[in-house]
Amino acid sequence: MTPNELIDSARRTLATERDGLEALKNAFDGAFGAHFARAVELIAGISGRIIVTGMGKSGHIGSKIAATLASTGTPAFFVHPAEANHGDLGMIAHDDVVLAMSWSGESAELKGIVSYSRRFKIPLVAFTCSASSSLGREADICLELPKAQEACPHGLAPTTSTIMQLALGDALAVALLEYRGFSASDFHIFHPGGSLGASLTHVSEIMHTGARLPLVSEGTAVTEAVVVMSDKGFGCVAVADSAGRLVGVVTDGDLRRNIARDLGSLTVDDIMSRTPKSVAADTLAGEALALMNMADRPYTALFVVTGDKPVGIVHMHDLLRIGVA
Repeated sequence: MTPNELIDSARRTLATERDGLEALKNAFDGAFGAHFARAVELIAGISGRIIVTGMGKSGHIGSKIAATLASTGTPAFFVHPAEANHGDLGMIAHDDVVLAMSWSGESAELKGIVSYSRRFKIPLVAFTCSASSSLGREADICLELPKAQEACPHGLAPTTSTIMQLALGDALAVALLEYRGFSASDFHIFHPGGSLGASLTHVSEIMHTGARLPLVSEGTAVTEAVVVMSDKGFGCVAVADSAGRLVGVVTDGDLRRNIARDLGSLTVDDIMSRTPKSVAADTLAGEALALMNMADRPYTALFVVTGDKPVGIVHMHDLLRIGVA
């Protein structure tokens, strides 16, 4: 195949899978949407966990769905159906709910875990494309995915079908997240490491305060402000009014732009920027980074305020240090 033919193949795959996702989206307009809402309410109402299970490619997708659920506040883990038949059924408690995935709904390996859920009246939610299948008939709630063409030209390799299962799992996880009011702070509890965890750190946890805060009053001589700026090492100094409110900021850029003037005769009021960017102490580090980068002239530091009074400063280096930037 030529490079162009390979590119065309990739485009056909993506287009076919996109059509499958579009069909899934449209299914929510009908009975499927009502069944989905019931599934969310059922899962949100249990005191146990979601036991996700599936065989083959559905199992691989199920493992990812379980991880997504767990990381977004819905306790979940994956149980391999074959292992369930050899002792792992003991991992399933009476207050759990089983989410079983099988595109055909006829995976023989699921028989044990399905029978177990029926015997002990453990709620069973199914992802399948056939409500009349063995799995679909046994389920308390059957989410019947629309049949769609596989991207595989032979119609054999699970491609579109697995993408649809994955997307439905994500939709379930996000709906549960929103149903429970799961916040970014809650999310941070389950993601303390890596750049994701870093981005969910609040600026109050990394800001510089007290004697480290570069702060002068209105009317301060520029020469004095330069001493404070140099001493604190952030390349800027906040300017507060008599009530302690942040009213301006002087940066090393402001000094350069006014170098032709007699800086020794000026006060900070003469050269400061009067619309300083600031953030609240409970702002996430990721949001602070976005604010630093969205300006025409990116900021290297932001002042942290309580109300309108400066209480700290967070620098780009602080974000680099914790791994968010």
